[in-house]
Amino acid sequence: MTAPSTIVNLPWKKSRPALIAAAAEDRFVPLLLCCAATIATVLFSFVSPQIIRYTIDSVIGNEPLAAPAFVTRLVDSLGGTPFLRRNLWICALCTLGAALCSGLLNAGRRYIGIEIGETIAWRLRNTLYGHIQKLPYLWHVRCHTGDIIQRCTSDVDTIRNFLQNQMSELLRIVSVFVVALVMMFSMDVFMSLMALILIPPIFLFSLLYFKKVAREFARADAAEGDMQACAQENYTGVRVVRAFGRESHEMERFSARTAAHANIWIGTGKMLGLFWGAGDVMSGLQLTIIVAAGIMRSVQGQLSPGTFLAFYTYCSWMIWPVRQLGRILSELSRTLVSAGRVREILAEEPETDPPDALRPALRGELCFENVSFSYAGESGNAAIPVLRNISFVLRPGGTLAILGATGSGKSTLVHLIARLYDLPPDSGRITIDGIDIRLIARDHLRRHIGLCLQEPFLFSKTIRENIAAGTGGLPIEEIHAAAAVAQVDGSIREFEKSYETVIGERGVTLSGGQKQRVAIARMLAANPPVMIFDDSLSAVDTETDIKIRAALKGRVTEAAVILISHRVSSLMQADQILVLKDGEMEELGTHRELLAREGTYRRIFDLQRGAVQSGAPESGGSNVN
Repeated sequence: MTAPSTIVNLPWKKSRPALIAAAAEDRFVPLLLCCAATIATVLFSFVSPQIIRYTIDSVIGNEPLAAPAFVTRLVDSLGGTPFLRRNLWICALCTLGAALCSGLLNAGRRYIGIEIGETIAWRLRNTLYGHIQKLPYLWHVRCHTGDIIQRCTSDVDTIRNFLQNQMSELLRIVSVFVVALVMMFSMDVFMSLMALILIPPIFLFSLLYFKKVAREFARADAAEGDMQACAQENYTGVRVVRAFGRESHEMERFSARTAAHANIWIGTGKMLGLFWGAGDVMSGLQLTIIVAAGIMRSVQGQLSPGTFLAFYTYCSWMIWPVRQLGRILSELSRTLVSAGRVREILAEEPETDPPDALRPALRGELCFENVSFSYAGESGNAAIPVLRNISFVLRPGGTLAILGATGSGKSTLVHLIARLYDLPPDSGRITIDGIDIRLIARDHLRRHIGLCLQEPFLFSKTIRENIAAGTGGLPIEEIHAAAAVAQVDGSIREFEKSYETVIGERGVTLSGGQKQRVAIARMLAANPPVMIFDDSLSAVDTETDIKIRAALKGRVTEAAVILISHRVSSLMQADQILVLKDGEMEELGTHRELLAREGTYRRIFDLQRGAVQSGAPESGGSNVN
């Protein structure tokens, strides 16, 4: 799988700027427009109450109000307040115009915000996907797939939602509060102080409450993750569930998780209901104070009706943003957490090759020279040795068979060849055609090494596309030929749509042996100079195993072949047989030579031959794979 082309210009640098700023680097102009539209929306929304105030006090009434100079000149040019009194529709039209401008700017603000959020989310998803493609194999081994997917989906959506909605809303709230205070203090200082009496308690209540609700949101997310994991496990293992009649048990497990998830959301809903109810009471109390103070000052002749109406409007507008600010700050904290989780992935160092990495034509002569390897210990623990002083030579056209117990290092050995794990400088040397593989570009090296695993992964595509996946496209004749060598051509043709049959997720519609043989055909179609069969015939019966090995001998004549198996019958025709024990070379030689030494190989050979003669399956003991 390759990274999408849309991410080629995105940064992979070690010293990155802040995550959101890096993703939004080309969104500066739209972001500026969004901020300008937000501020303009607020300003136009505050114009309407001033027009209504002026109309009530100066046009309908006779109380002169101080107005901006351009407003005075405009009114005088029209004929003064008497003209407006005879044509009140002009005042109404101005009010409507201000409201219309505010509405249009608000629509533009939201449109630009959506465009910014979706664009940044799109770039961020592609950045993450491309970066994960370049991360070392060991990182993928240590990380949970579900956690990676959640960071690339839910966490990115949290960032998108904040950038798309909350960021401009935060600017709008601050603008509304600041402009409202300026307008209110310019009209009446006493009424402004009355309007601010309950603002700090409302803000503090909102902030503390939404901090508590945020913790419930985190619990709900964790519960949702458990519910999804339970469902995914059940769907993936549906055949095992049906085979053992565990449907009722699985339904109870899933029901328990859905109940826990529902209960958390019910509790959260109650908390939210209590918050909004209490907030409405406090907001109503705040407006009551304004009304009482306004009536008192109006009766005393210290406040005009228009000013009182404008005050009431501004105060009602100011209360809602203050209540929302606590919620937005809570969303900001969640967004920062999500951004940190995403940044953890981007901070991982990807696999890189130096500019002078070699890309030679490779024939496949493989040489191990005193190779030792240890897995790095976690949390300060000591390194775990896996291989010690492994040396052998495998020439093109030759076959090396590897036999060993579980944990003896067989799979690690072949992973080192493909540089899925990198060999430290002081741990020996692996060469292909005399070139140290550490000097060869990884992508070039891996294109020349075919790796067929015991548990192959097949894509949810047609069988033809799966076989051709390693080459990017092949003539159908070559696909048929590769499938024939893998002894799967006949089985494929029995399907209703033959090679155009779409297999299920991970090849679930195929048997274990069919999946392994399709994977073998995929590697044969790529025809690499080094072919590695990592116990890839374990699900194939003995007769088919013999047929595949015979067909391989006729087709693979120039490639270097490494064959890992627990069946001695699958290994005995190899040019060399390497027996590993606890990461060390216990034996190396031909079948005849190893039988003569009467070591581990001879013991396993006798055990499996005795099992076959007594009628037991040939698959061997459980301690050998």
